[in-house]
Amino acid sequence: MIARILAMVMRYLFIYKRSYIRIAELVFFPLMDLLVWGFVTLYLEQVTQSKAVLFMLGGIILWDIFFRAQQAVGMSVLQEMWVGNTLNLFVSPLRSYELIISTAIVGFIRALITISGLGACAYLLYAFNILELGFALVPLFGLLLFFGWTVGLFTAALILRYGEAAESLAWIVPFLIQPFVAVFYPVSALPPLLQVFAQVFPCTHIFEGMRSVLHDGGIPWGSLVSAFLLTLVWISLTGTYLARTLTHVRRKGYLTTAARG
Repeated sequence: MIARILAMVMRYLFIYKRSYIRIAELVFFPLMDLLVWGFVTLYLEQVTQSKAVLFMLGGIILWDIFFRAQQAVGMSVLQEMWVGNTLNLFVSPLRSYELIISTAIVGFIRALITISGLGACAYLLYAFNILELGFALVPLFGLLLFFGWTVGLFTAALILRYGEAAESLAWIVPFLIQPFVAVFYPVSALPPLLQVFAQVFPCTHIFEGMRSVLHDGGIPWGSLVSAFLLTLVWISLTGTYLARTLTHVRRKGYLTTAARG
């Protein structure tokens, strides 16, 4: 099992070795977000004398952890479809959970690269040290990774079910939930009905917890526990949906086609 997982991890990492554009993509878009929103919030801080810059920069960095983890899992299915390798994977000795673990490892590596790069840039440009989160950074990072993997599995299941016609979902799904999960502003800024809706997402509690740490320095155990329990619920629901999708596409023979009827 370990050998097969490591083989898949190396397969996906070799893609970056062969494509410098993919490596640049890991840095370019997160860096542009950091630069644009960082300078905006610096201006807001000068005007309002608030901690807006801390909350915004923390939100940018933590959001990209979630996004990179989701992309690593969701995009892996698309990459296999693009090269016509989906059927080969599923008829090989590779188990489904081994494929999931390998893509999750790649997601962890991508997220680690992103948080390191953005953290260094934020410190040099804005004097914001992500390590100010202290020990709370570890559970925040871990919970975002797990929820990112979960959303990635959900988008992968949708792509398997509906084919390349649904490939845009790999990018749409994360940004579909972004306005409701309090990345850059507190939940209290949302309308009352949306505040209730926001509570079902683990990352809402993660970003609220991040702001709590930056504001008063305490570890928000309540937010972390809520995020952990909700992540378990989402993983269970997503795992069930993915298992049913795999059964369906195998029975219908969708693994051999890129489009779905």
